[in-house]
Amino acid sequence: MKNLHRHHYHKIRSGSRLFLSARTNYSAASSKLVVGGKTYEDIPKVVYNIAPPMDHKKELYVEHNTRLPSILSALEKAKLTPEFRGSEIVQLNSSRKATLKDIQSVHYSNYLSILKKFVEDAKSGKPKPKSSDLTFAMQGFQYVTATSYEVSLAAAGSGLSLVDFAVAASKINENCPVGFALMPPPMHHVLRTESGGCCYFENAGIAARYAQRVHGLNRVLIIDFDVHYLSHTNDAFYDDPDIFVLSTHWDEGYHGKFDDTGSGRGEGATLNLPLPEGSGDIAMQSVFDEVIVPCAQKFKPDIIIVSAGYDGHVVDPTGSFQLTTGTYFTLASGIKQLAKDLCGGRCVFFLEGGESEGVVSFSVAESFRAFVGEQSMAPEFEKKYAFFLHDEPINKVKQAIQRTKHLHSI
Repeated sequence: MKNLHRHHYHKIRSGSRLFLSARTNYSAASSKLVVGGKTYEDIPKVVYNIAPPMDHKKELYVEHNTRLPSILSALEKAKLTPEFRGSEIVQLNSSRKATLKDIQSVHYSNYLSILKKFVEDAKSGKPKPKSSDLTFAMQGFQYVTATSYEVSLAAAGSGLSLVDFAVAASKINENCPVGFALMPPPMHHVLRTESGGCCYFENAGIAARYAQRVHGLNRVLIIDFDVHYLSHTNDAFYDDPDIFVLSTHWDEGYHGKFDDTGSGRGEGATLNLPLPEGSGDIAMQSVFDEVIVPCAQKFKPDIIIVSAGYDGHVVDPTGSFQLTTGTYFTLASGIKQLAKDLCGGRCVFFLEGGESEGVVSFSVAESFRAFVGEQSMAPEFEKKYAFFLHDEPINKVKQAIQRTKHLHSI
């Protein structure tokens, strides 16, 4: 078995700044955290939010309504919920929805109109444009139901609540909790003008703009480790110098290329690192050490937002990597430390892809273990998958990393 959980990350000094929040009450005398009208006596290590599941029941459709319950079951089994951890792990009971202003910060109004129309058609029982119940009129063969729009607003809102919490906590204690938005559906492939790949709103991007607009966190680092290229995030911020988008993904050859580095004032603030098929734990560890850490250090973000996709796992049918849950543990540990060193601990993870429910569920649990500072349980879990692992294309990986470092002067 290969390098399942090497706990290696760089310590980075920071001159991070703190900002006032219109949504947060802070008393320096009491040092109590007050968010959304609720007082927290202790600063938790993890705070998470659960958005309502999509009403998607079609078999074999990637975003199925059993995905979130499977994750929650894994967290309970691992005793990584408030019931077992008290104030160490907090679940927000926020039913907040993103506003139209939040959504329009990254999506065009005509797209929202189209999405609403499909939802209204679903409510009224109008026939689909095609004979199946997959709607091809929206790119990426979207499955639209009567609740898709409202649930998507709630999913986006759950992430914004976590941004509020992270900002508030960082003003009181340097050990700011890591936020994790457990939400459907993923948001990886939606564009400003159209949906795609099971996605409706680009929640990570919406949170980035919200952090800037509401909390004054001007410099946002978005780290993506989903196996697929994050179409919308690159599209939305391609000319923005204050949002650094760093995506490592499978090299499919036709998008997310090395020289897609931004435009205009945003030149250099987009980093795409396509990796060869078969990349695994060694490749991702190298990417973290040689690319993610120095880029974060150079950019000096005010908050880190993570598009956390678990479809790079060796047994996931949608990707072509051979990562293990141990690497997801290591990534979570390293990114948490980066946030602590660079931006007062402000960091929010957003659940992305992963079709193998058992693997996604355990990998999310591993991320939680990393956040609370526990030992990884990945070696035990990975025993049954060891025979899937094979030699990584290390030379190709090194070439990809070197090309990226050259383009971005790392």
